[in-house]
Amino acid sequence: MRHRKVCRAIGLAPLCAAAALVGTFGCARGPAVSADGLALRRVVIYRNGVAYFERSGHIEADKVEFKVKREEVGDFLATLAVIEKGGSSVRSASFPIKVDDGKDNGDGDADPQPPPPRPLADEAIGPRRGPRPPAPPPKKNDNPNKLETVVLELDGKAHDLQVGYVAATPVWRPSYRLVIEKGGANLQAWGIVQNLSGEDWTGVKLSLIAGAPLAFEATLGTPIIPRRPTVTDMGEVIASVPRSETSLNQEPMAPPSPPPPPPLAEAATGQSLAQLEDDAEAEPEEEDRPSNAPKPKSDMKKRAGGGARPSTPAKAPSATRAAAPRPMMVEGGATPPGGIHAPQGPSAPRNLSALAAVAIEGGSTRYDIPLPITVPDKSATMVMLLSKSVPGESIFLFAPDGGVGDSQAHPFRVARFTNKSGGLLERGPIAIFEAGAFLGQGMVDPLPEGATTTVPFALERSLAVETHRDYTEEGARLSKIESSPIYVERDAVSRTRYRVKNGGEKGAKLLVKHPRNAQARLFNPPKGTEDNVGTGSALVPVEAAAHAVSDLTVDERQSYERSVDWLSPQADDAVRLYLSDRRAEPAVVSALRAAWDVRLSLTRALEERSKLTTEQNELSRSTEETRRNLKALEKNRTAADLRDKLTERLAKNSLRLDEITKRLVEVDMRVDEQRVRFSDMIRSIKLLAPPQPT
Repeated sequence: MRHRKVCRAIGLAPLCAAAALVGTFGCARGPAVSADGLALRRVVIYRNGVAYFERSGHIEADKVEFKVKREEVGDFLATLAVIEKGGSSVRSASFPIKVDDGKDNGDGDADPQPPPPRPLADEAIGPRRGPRPPAPPPKKNDNPNKLETVVLELDGKAHDLQVGYVAATPVWRPSYRLVIEKGGANLQAWGIVQNLSGEDWTGVKLSLIAGAPLAFEATLGTPIIPRRPTVTDMGEVIASVPRSETSLNQEPMAPPSPPPPPPLAEAATGQSLAQLEDDAEAEPEEEDRPSNAPKPKSDMKKRAGGGARPSTPAKAPSATRAAAPRPMMVEGGATPPGGIHAPQGPSAPRNLSALAAVAIEGGSTRYDIPLPITVPDKSATMVMLLSKSVPGESIFLFAPDGGVGDSQAHPFRVARFTNKSGGLLERGPIAIFEAGAFLGQGMVDPLPEGATTTVPFALERSLAVETHRDYTEEGARLSKIESSPIYVERDAVSRTRYRVKNGGEKGAKLLVKHPRNAQARLFNPPKGTEDNVGTGSALVPVEAAAHAVSDLTVDERQSYERSVDWLSPQADDAVRLYLSDRRAEPAVVSALRAAWDVRLSLTRALEERSKLTTEQNELSRSTEETRRNLKALEKNRTAADLRDKLTERLAKNSLRLDEITKRLVEVDMRVDEQRVRFSDMIRSIKLLAPPQPT
């Protein structure tokens, strides 16, 4: 006792805690909340670091005193719920507060004074725009585990109370077993619960929530007085200050005297060790004092809110009450059933009434354990939540993973099952069993009811997969016609080809995890494809016979829109596709058909002009070459026959050039006429929402 007082005074609380572990001396560790006469009956644990505790009992007094750790007072007050089963009503709940008065607060240190507010002129009243003042530094010896007393004032002396509150608790964690059977699988779910509350959970009703409701740390037990701007009355102030007259050679003024030093706060360790030891002998420690003994006056004076009231002993429970069912005791550290050392897969429980009741409340899955549970302090336990037959199988999954090098060429062995438990399965490890043997382990991501998961647990090297990808542009669909321009949609096509080689003795069912382009769509996917755009992948099935090769093609297409020329092949393909669509607008179809007849004449004339122009260019080049040859042979008497042939060729070319020139003039006139007609016809066509492709 003497050493504990000394340790607390000189700031050696960590050493006290370390010594307490070996049983010599130390600061006692207790529950976050306790109350005489109200036993712990129910614990509901969430996945966000909090739990709901429920205490109940019969009280024959006009008040109930709760011992609450200082750091838990805010959460206790923020979540306290009192249910009056019988008797009178609850009046109020009172609790001490910490007052920062700059004096010794009873913990051996002084509370720091906050800085005074900055005075403001009358015209400066308004919202503060500057940075907030810094928070006062924490007290050196402020013990968050110190117990505060919260008194619940009651109206009358006969009460059947049920009190609930929220306190910090380690999250519960799930663990799964999947036993693959013929035609399905058996799914077992276990919940791992850790008790670090400071008290034993004896025969409590335990519930586990697969969800994380919003919960925050509350500071309702700490008084807060917001700072306010200070308005001062400066009296009459002359706006313009007259300038003084200064004479040369004047003696300098003496510097102002320094301000007096601020009063020093009383030192936390101002007493000697001998005095502390004497105080420790004369005054018992709080945790060593009986619960119903009054506190010394000296200690009561140190508390700002007055001394704690002595607790009233609770009435013993009546012997006529029904005996509680025998609790199920599971000590921490026990090897979980169905672990990896089991020679056979875990079997289903015989007593199905011991399994948790699964329900969905407010969008969260709740597991209620039907039998009372006992979890000693500083221990953990595993409780079976469910054991249920679900659709499942063992297949293969090709999903390249950067952390597994060989997965670029070989698929994983996977367990695939559907959640038919009636609620959400939280993320957790899973052990896979089949034919009485342990196959491997994997991780289950959060799995809603009815969803299917694929869990890899091993690598299969008897199957090999090759991947090849190419890109093209295909298709043309009418997108929009407005003010003469025509817009078409084309597809940027990405084709991924998977070649699966099966070197095993049995056929294999394989799922290929194809990385998806979120902006693209799957085009004619194989039957059974699961398109999971949200996860950026698609599971595509393929069958691989024994000692055979199977090919799989995944076609992804992404549409884009662009303006094209009316006479381009893309425009022709898009319009013809629209004209053949039964969902097309009749008026637009009629206008397009008439315009397309003119376009056909125009394109034929353009093709004819192109051919004539090409022939004209060839004849012009040949004629020019023939003339150069004749000029070179005009003085050669032995080349008379050659000159005659070249002369004849030149005459034919000249005649054909004249015909082509004449025909080009006619074709140009027809092209101009058809172009004008076509432009007039398409100017009145307007199409903004063509039918979408099926």
